Amino acid sequence: MSAELKNICMQGRRNFVKTMALGLPALNTLNFGFTATKPLGVALVGLGNYATLQLAPALQQTQLCKLTAIVTGTPEKAEKWSKEYNIPKKNIYNYSNFDEIRNNSDVDIIYVVLPNAMHAEYTIRAAQAGKHVICEKPMGMNVKECEDMIAGCKKANVKLSVGYRLYFDPYHLEMRRLGNEKVYGDIRLMESSLGFSMANPKVWRLNKAMGGGGAIMDLGVYCIQGARRTIGELPVEVSAQGFIMDKTIFKDIYEGFTFMMKFPSGAISNSTTTYSSYVDRLHATTGWQWFALNPSYNAIGTAGQFFDGEIKPMNFQSKDYQQINQLDNFARCIIDNKTSVASGEEGLIDLKIIEAIKQSADTGNKVTLKW
Repeated sequence: MSAELKNICMQGRRNFVKTMALGLPALNTLNFGFTATKPLGVALVGLGNYATLQLAPALQQTQLCKLTAIVTGTPEKAEKWSKEYNIPKKNIYNYSNFDEIRNNSDVDIIYVVLPNAMHAEYTIRAAQAGKHVICEKPMGMNVKECEDMIAGCKKANVKLSVGYRLYFDPYHLEMRRLGNEKVYGDIRLMESSLGFSMANPKVWRLNKAMGGGGAIMDLGVYCIQGARRTIGELPVEVSAQGFIMDKTIFKDIYEGFTFMMKFPSGAISNSTTTYSSYVDRLHATTGWQWFALNPSYNAIGTAGQFFDGEIKPMNFQSKDYQQINQLDNFARCIIDNKTSVASGEEGLIDLKIIEAIKQSADTGNKVTLKW
């Protein structure tokens, strides 16, 4: 087991056995070696599906932080959330008075869960308000925005993290360990793909101005991370193709991308990301041995296997606590004055690769990446 996984998974054996026996997500009992006397307050900015179905419930189980405020432009949502989560009126903001949050001592962290085009603006404004920031992925619309967000947070002396929940998932940490430690030898080939059906032109993610380019901006982030973190290298070359099968829905963005990333060791990763078909897997092979997650990236659970002569399962729990550990880890970074493993620099890396993939798809040429 890697040191990274141990840091996240370490707890007393008795407590682990007890939570497993009860069918509870064992990792959400952890406090990373520290119990805060007062949890850090979190304000969610944007109350869409992810905030509603994943983040708010997770914040009811975190140990080092708690939901204390919301920012929404919908009065009905404000009323519902206030009742459901006991949020006082003084901690409910809209987009007109958002900057007043600087005066609220109940808020230590602002989590930006808005459409992609709004990430940079609200991350920088949150930093200017003196609050630490988690920005949902993708970090920005382009590399320049990511650089501005990092600079803005550094100038304000606040910490920045990106909402990379899978950085705290034991299956993905195990894939990283197997690849980085070369348990089965050098990785030669990987597949890292994610897609599902979102054939609705009214969804903001299909709007280029709001989403930035469709599936590659949303699902492609996972594909890129899965490959580069498993092998422990950054790609030096990408080639890509964009495709559109339904021109009535996908009018100014690609319906999907296929792309290849080449790594310094010579390993190749092939990926498909799309808004029209289901695929969800991460597979790495060193020759005749392999290790894989299928499904890999969805928010409702992960399953893994490896083959070293016979197929064997990976046995971890992953459902329900990815966001719990993500949130508590960032709170711990603030408490201990450390940089998050899911830092702004990590978000910048992914946008640099995405820009190269877009360029390759538009031009038909391979794009070289320099780090």
